[in-house]
Amino acid sequence: MKWINHILIAGSIAAVISPSLVAPAIAGATAPDWMESLLKAVGRPVKHRTTTHVFTHWLIAGIATSFLWDFHGIFAAFCWGGFSHILTDAMTVSGVPFSPYSDRRFHLFGGRFRTGEPVEYAISAIVVMISITLNAMIGDSFAPYFYDWSGLYAEGMIDASEWKANRFKLM
Repeated sequence: MKWINHILIAGSIAAVISPSLVAPAIAGATAPDWMESLLKAVGRPVKHRTTTHVFTHWLIAGIATSFLWDFHGIFAAFCWGGFSHILTDAMTVSGVPFSPYSDRRFHLFGGRFRTGEPVEYAISAIVVMISITLNAMIGDSFAPYFYDWSGLYAEGMIDASEWKANRFKLM
């Protein structure tokens, strides 16, 4: 999958859980790819979707950081973001390595599409829409860019002229 889709999927899921975990989840969602670049920079060239894309490593890291003490869940969000990267890459034709001790590759849903195909963007859109729906159902009104101008006016936080100037603005 493309980075934009990894970012959308991990970020939208993390936003439902806790908005403060969006940044570490996004960093984790892109980690398997930028870790390859780091390994290449230090002189250890690796092929794409090999060492940094091992399914069991990211799953164990996610479980371990979920049960160990973690400052506000930052490391857990990072690891689960990386795991989301592995799951979405597993949907592609090339898949991901299941374990470092096996030459078998893991394919989710049979690995039916190639990176960059329209179905990749459709999957991302579906996950984002589900996340928005869940966020609305939970009732957590986290929307930092969409101000409730009438609510601010009713609470006395803004005056009538500011409300009139901004009432039809979305952002």
